[in-house]
Amino acid sequence: MQKEIVCFGDSNTYGLVPGQKERYPRDIRWTGLLESSLCHKGYHVIEEGLCGRTTVFEDALRDHRKGSDMLPAILECHKPIDLIILMLGTNDCKSYYHASADVIGLGIEKLLEQIRSQLQNVRILLISPIHLGNDVWKEEFDPEFDIDSVKVSKELKKVYHNIAVRYEIDFLAASEHASASEADQQHLNETGHRNLAEAILRKLNTEE
Repeated sequence: MQKEIVCFGDSNTYGLVPGQKERYPRDIRWTGLLESSLCHKGYHVIEEGLCGRTTVFEDALRDHRKGSDMLPAILECHKPIDLIILMLGTNDCKSYYHASADVIGLGIEKLLEQIRSQLQNVRILLISPIHLGNDVWKEEFDPEFDIDSVKVSKELKKVYHNIAVRYEIDFLAASEHASASEADQQHLNETGHRNLAEAILRKLNTEE
């Protein structure tokens, strides 16, 4: 019987090429690598990555970026689901949201409650995102961020870990296995996608 994995995230789940508007091919994206490694076990990976997606914040410049508005419908569309991989928070660090790591954590908790309300027994892997590069806020990269954004991104690991413990779900820190590309200071390059996929596979195999 086929098993469904839903990956809900932002541009680093979508697979945006650093510094470009293109998308990496499926065989380079961590989601695609995950499926190619698990397909022999009957797993199918559903990619639900959207550039600019946040946990609970409205983007004044782009519609449909508020994760908590989209997630319930996505869950309903893809039932039955065996595993949900949730990796959000980078865009929540943008300066105009003025969100601390703890506030971003509250957004993650809302998403977890949405998942639990529909799928009480589904397995969840919560991933804290990679750190933003130290220069991400500069004009040549992405001035939607500022210096504080970098600091907040580095605080998410601890906040998410504590949430995972309280919700009794799996946890992985992407920042321990991959880093932002020098090309744009916020997205995974090919090596980053491969390293993250390998870390997720180790986590899943360890916990099975």
